[in-house]
Amino acid sequence: MRFIFATVAALTACAAQAETRDITADVWVDNWFSMSANGEVVLEDSVPITTERSFNKETATFSVDLPAVIAIEAKDFKENDTGLEYIGTDRQQMGDGGMIAQFKDAVSGETLAVTDADMKCLVVHFAPAEPSCADEANPVAGEGACEFVATDIPADWTAPDFDDSDWPAAIVHSAADVGPKDGYDEVTWDDSAKLVWGENLKQDNTLLCRLTISE
Repeated sequence: MRFIFATVAALTACAAQAETRDITADVWVDNWFSMSANGEVVLEDSVPITTERSFNKETATFSVDLPAVIAIEAKDFKENDTGLEYIGTDRQQMGDGGMIAQFKDAVSGETLAVTDADMKCLVVHFAPAEPSCADEANPVAGEGACEFVATDIPADWTAPDFDDSDWPAAIVHSAADVGPKDGYDEVTWDDSAKLVWGENLKQDNTLLCRLTISE
C-alpha cells in the first residue's frame, strides 16, 4: 500500500509540474502598473509614475502554473486626491488612463490571454467628482467639485481564489480615445487585445484588474 501511495503521489506531482508554462507578457499602461501571477509579483513598470509622460511598454517572460490568474494594479498619475495633474500651472488638468496587455506561450507564440471586456476591473480611486475641479484656481481634495471616492484595496485581491464575481467588467476604449504612444507601437498586438480601463478614462485613476490564462 505504501508503494502504491508513493506512486500515485509521484504521478500527481508530475501532472502538476506539466501544467507549468513559460508566458511572455507585453503590457502598456498609462501611466504605471504592477502585475502578479497567481498572487506573486512578476512584473512592475520600470518607469516611476512621477516621471512626466511615464507611460511605456514592458515585456517579460515568467513561469506559472496554468490556469493562472493575472492581477494588474493600474494607475493614472495624479498629484493628490483631487485627481489632477500639473496643479497650479496653465496645464492643470485631469489626466487620462489606458491599458492593454497580451500573454503568449513563450515557446509557440500562441496568444493565451488578452485584456478585453471579459476581464474584471474594480476602480478604487475616482476623482475629481466633477470635471470643473480642473478649472479651480486652488483645487482642494475632498471639497466641492474636487471630492473623491477611495475604496479599500482587499488584502488578498491578487490571490487565484479571490472572489471577483461582484466586480464590474472592464470597459473597452478606442485607440483614438486613449491615444497610446511611447512603446505602444513597439508591440505587434494580437487583434483580440483591447485597450481597457474603467468607464471613465479621466476620473478613474486607480484600478485593480483580473483575468485568467487558461490551460
